[in-house]
This record gives sequence, C-alpha cells and structure tokens, in this order.
Amino acid sequence: MNEFQLSKRLEKVASFVATDSRVADIGSDHAYLIVSLMTQGKIEYGVAGEVVKGPFQSAVEQIKKSGYFGKIHARLASGLDAIHSEDGIDTVVIAGMGGVLIRDILSDGFQKGKLEGVKTLILQPNVGEMQVREWLIDHGFQVEEEAILIENDKIYEIIKAVTSPSPVQANSRQLRFGFHLLEEKNEVFVEKWKRELETAEFVSRKLKEAKTPNPEKELEIASTISEIKEVLS
Repeated sequence: MNEFQLSKRLEKVASFVATDSRVADIGSDHAYLIVSLMTQGKIEYGVAGEVVKGPFQSAVEQIKKSGYFGKIHARLASGLDAIHSEDGIDTVVIAGMGGVLIRDILSDGFQKGKLEGVKTLILQPNVGEMQVREWLIDHGFQVEEEAILIENDKIYEIIKAVTSPSPVQANSRQLRFGFHLLEEKNEVFVEKWKRELETAEFVSRKLKEAKTPNPEKELEIASTISEIKEVLS
C-alpha cells in the first residue's frame, strides 16, 4: 500500500470524503490516505495526526515526497489535539482503531472544542462499532452512509456521520448492526454476523460449563444470540 495504491479498506474510506473538504486524518498511517486525497484533487487541505514519533516521521517524509508540504501538515499530537482552529477542518477521519478508542478520542476532542466546525466524521473501527454509533447519536450526529467489506479475511465497517439539525432516535438493533447495513444485509454483512454468532455460541457454552455460574453474563449472551439469529433469518 502507498499513496497511489490504497488498501481496499482505505479506498472505501476515501470514497466517503466529499470534494473540497478540509480533512484531519487521526492516526494517519504514513499519511497515505491524506496524500492520496490531495493527489486526486479531492481535498483543499489536510492534517495528518500521529501520536507516536516513528509514524509521525514517516508521515512527514511522505508529505515532503508528495510535494504537498504546506497543503498537508503532519502533527505529533494525541487524538484531536492535532487539529488547530486555524485549520478550518470540516471532516475528521479515524480509521483502523478499536471502537472504544475512537469513542474516547472523539469524547476528549469534543470536550476540548476540537469538533467545532466539523460537519463530517468518517470512522472505521476494527471492533466495537456499536460504541461508536452510540457516541455519534449522543453527540448530535446522524449516520448518513455505511459500508462493510472484507479484505484479507478481515471484515471492516465504515461509518460516515454528519451533524444533525435535530436529535436522532436509534434502537439497539440499529446501533449494533448498523442503520443502513441492517437494511441492505449484503453478503459480507451476513458473513460477519455468522462469525459473530459462532463466537457468541462458543462463549455461551463456556459459561454454562464454568464452575462459577454467571447468570447475568449468560442472559446477556443469550440475548445477543437471539438478536443475531433474528437478523439473519
């Protein structure tokens, strides 16, 4: 993968970015995505945020090599601290992290005012998609688009959310399975939830075999299994 040949996952993330956006990519993975977007003429300005020095240096070198130094800024910072008010960022991308970490980055940034002026969030959690959707709904965003894909036998969900003028209502099924993914139920969606069902049934068996009963957890897993089966039926 490089700035000219993104992974299938990052290609889909890139497709969710609106033309002429000002984008901050948090945890930028060598700045490949942000450089690719600039090369395509899709964005006006970019920030590549990295919290670790090694990847930050890689991002700096990648931006220099691309010739976009000045249009894209690499910043060594934690989460949304990479965004400065003068950047005028309207779109934030966070891809390739756990859902709980994404949620925590967003919460910290929200409290610090780093999301002021941000209209679009494009998020690709590796796990914990439900926690991400819950945060979005609780903080005035609505899920506009979703995608699910498989790459190297791993399944990824991508969520595009935009600021909502009014409160958004959501039920637990939409939060767990996705607002749009649940309606589409494509082949990758079905494959994901078959895998999740197998895992949940395995956990259920282990809980029943355990010497110390955990009825609360057993009930929770049984509910999850029932919900997945209903969705797949």
